Order: sequence, then structure tokens, then C-alpha cells
Amino acid sequence: MPVPYPEKERYTVDDLVKIVAILRSPEGCPWDKVQTHESIRSNMLEEAYEAIEAINQQDTAHLKEELGDVLLQVAFHSQMEAERSTFSFEDVADGVCRKMLTRHPHVFGELTAADPAQALKTWDAVKRQTAGDKKQSHLLDSVPRALPALMRSEKVQNRAARVGYDHADVAAALAELDAAREGLTGENGEQAVGRLLLAASAVARLNKWDAEQALTDETDAFIARFKEWEQTGK
Repeated sequence: MPVPYPEKERYTVDDLVKIVAILRSPEGCPWDKVQTHESIRSNMLEEAYEAIEAINQQDTAHLKEELGDVLLQVAFHSQMEAERSTFSFEDVADGVCRKMLTRHPHVFGELTAADPAQALKTWDAVKRQTAGDKKQSHLLDSVPRALPALMRSEKVQNRAARVGYDHADVAAALAELDAAREGLTGENGEQAVGRLLLAASAVARLNKWDAEQALTDETDAFIARFKEWEQTGK
């Protein structure tokens, strides 16, 4: 028997929360109501990457759709916790609003930030205070290990650089890259590959290049070369 839901000229986030709750209810969808955080965690990654793809393609219509899919994942995971009476979608929204207000004292408080770099320093300082951990290493530990490795390496190095732990210049990063290359033929070749990639990430970062995008573009170029080889045989 169908579950009635009012037709509207325009639906809102409140409707999304209600619709997801219905889908998870005993009268809802057989698939939706048996899912867990673990069973759909890959969906969150997939939808986020599809939104990024829309950004890369500068396709605003596609981006709108994909952002909706990302929002659905947030609503879905929140609903599962609401069923356990731990937190709700509204609690998630409340938490992130409070975080934005707290971490932008240069906007909502008395501090000032003359440029983006100063704003980031303020953000990091407030983050350490609110986390109850004033060690700089907390900034690095908080970068998710689930990020793509190249993206994570760049983010970790950026955070370390903001507190003074960095290569002296591009030449120093290149020297580290050369040293890693020499180790590729040794017993610890796999570890050397990791060092090589980390050093390459540092070279890109110091030159203000996007290493993730550079590798994406080069992979596309590789595919194009393969297609040419496939067609011509050479």
C-alpha cells in the first residue's frame, strides 16, 4: 500500500529528512531500511567524487544534482542515528553552524584576518583549542586517512608548512625526490616509491601546482595515447 506524501511546488531540506525517515520505516523501501553506515559508506565517497567531476566539467546542472545526492547521504546517515536516539539531521546542522561561528572569529568576533593565510592560521588555532589538544601534530592527525593518498600527502604537508615545518625551497624538495629515486632499486623499493611520491607532492605544492589534478590530467593523456596505440598499433 503506497505511503501518501503531499505534492509540492518546491520541496525543502525538511521534506528530504521526512522522506528518508519514511524510506527507513517499516512501511518504507525494503532496501533502504536494512542499510547500515558500513553498507553504504562507499556511496558517500562515490557521490562526493561525482560532485567533484561536475565541478571539473563546469557543469552546473550536473553539480546541482550531485550535491543533492551528497545531501541525501548526510540525511540518510543522520536518520540511522536518529533511529537510535543519538543525533538527528538537525543536530548535524546545529553542530556545523556552531563550528563555523566559532572558527571564524575574524568574521563573527573581534579578531582580524588580512588575507587567506591569516584566516587559515586563525582557523587552525581555534581548531586546536576546541579539540582540547594544543599540539601542532593534531592538525596532521586530523587529516582523514581515507583521503586519496596523493591528496592526503599534500594536505598534511600544507598543514605542517603553516607551522614552519617545510622544505627550505623547491630545490630542497627536488633533492629529496632524487634521493628517493636512488632507492628504487634497493631492498625497500616500495618504501622508496612512497618517498618519491611524497617528494613529488612537495615539489608540486611548493610550485603551487595541484598534484592530484596533474596526475588526473596525465592519466587522461595516457588513455589518449593508449587509444592511439590501439588504433594504429604503434
